[in-house]
Amino acid sequence: MSAPTGATTTADPREQVRPFRVEVPAAQLADLRQRVAATRWPNRELVDDRSQGVQLAMLQELARYWTDEYDWRRCEARLNAVPQFTTEIDGVHIHFLHVRSPHADAMPLVMTHGWPGSVIELLEVVGPLTDPTAHGGHPTDAFHLVLPSLPGYGYSGVPAELGWGPQRIARAWAELMRRLGYRRWVAQGGDVGAAVTDALGRQAPQGLAGIHLNLLVTALGGGPAEPRSDEERAAAEALHTFRTTGNGYFLEQATRPQTIGYALLDSPVALAAWMLDHDTDSYRKISRAFLEQRPAGNLTRDHVLDNITVYWLTGTGASAARAYWERARAAASAPPPVTVPVGFTTFPGEIFRAPHRWVAESYPTLATFHEAAAGGHFAAWEEPQVFAEEVRAAFRGLR
Repeated sequence: MSAPTGATTTADPREQVRPFRVEVPAAQLADLRQRVAATRWPNRELVDDRSQGVQLAMLQELARYWTDEYDWRRCEARLNAVPQFTTEIDGVHIHFLHVRSPHADAMPLVMTHGWPGSVIELLEVVGPLTDPTAHGGHPTDAFHLVLPSLPGYGYSGVPAELGWGPQRIARAWAELMRRLGYRRWVAQGGDVGAAVTDALGRQAPQGLAGIHLNLLVTALGGGPAEPRSDEERAAAEALHTFRTTGNGYFLEQATRPQTIGYALLDSPVALAAWMLDHDTDSYRKISRAFLEQRPAGNLTRDHVLDNITVYWLTGTGASAARAYWERARAAASAPPPVTVPVGFTTFPGEIFRAPHRWVAESYPTLATFHEAAAGGHFAAWEEPQVFAEEVRAAFRGLR
């Protein structure tokens, strides 16, 4: 099974896979620090919780750390230590990490990040998934990892035309795996990545053997009308709370991504606030990391700022937001059913804990379902070892 170790040459130059490195000019980093230092701050919120939005004390501490202590070059070196590539698919340059396992018979896995994430949120699981023997696993659990940046995110190109919703991205990922020489592979995703992975499962491209999800995107519009258990009632209540008090970012990005984009491209602090105001569990953990220096797992100050800084340096606040606009305008016709085996993990800190029945009704080919003991919306980032074990278990029966 072939895969690139450097630049590749094809008959069509647009299909070439080229090595990529992150190299940020010092002037851009100086401009970032100056903009953070020049922030005009609002008055303090009038409540003691996040019900009015990101709290002033937390964001001011983030800004202080960003300008006084944070070191982007550490993140840059970390990214450049991982094999990175770009290739053009359907008119868009796609940036991706491609890490081959030392175990030759490893299973190829394409894993998709979400919003407000990036490939940064997946870096912690590269080692456990590609080299399980070095992380308490068995060689038969190894994966060759392909980690693309979504179009309009990070170092991928920004689409110049409409239509780049989950279905089109899924087709691009299938082409990427074909281009890398993988004949049989699996896919994983959460958040926007779950929507892309769900689309892959419904398209069932040649070579796709199964999928694993950690967000039930089919229920985001609301679960079943009549919950049948305490577990389902709790999930329905969490969904209702999110949709009525916590999804302002979702509505703005689904309806006016360009409008919010002006602030996201002009002010680093506005960008940080917008990205952190996602869900209660991750906000609480990130706030604790900055105010108390007690991170939850790998949601450290540095890792959080690595992710935000990627958005700032690449100027992708608005283009990433458009993914929600595109999805909101996707075809309303009923999609085909998923025909490949599905694995699902629900994490305790997720926006809602998906009950087994909801998942099984969405995915009749459900093969594995598990409730993890730890982790939230950014499960791979926060609890990489737990997440890696879930992915291994989900695909073990497909090897």
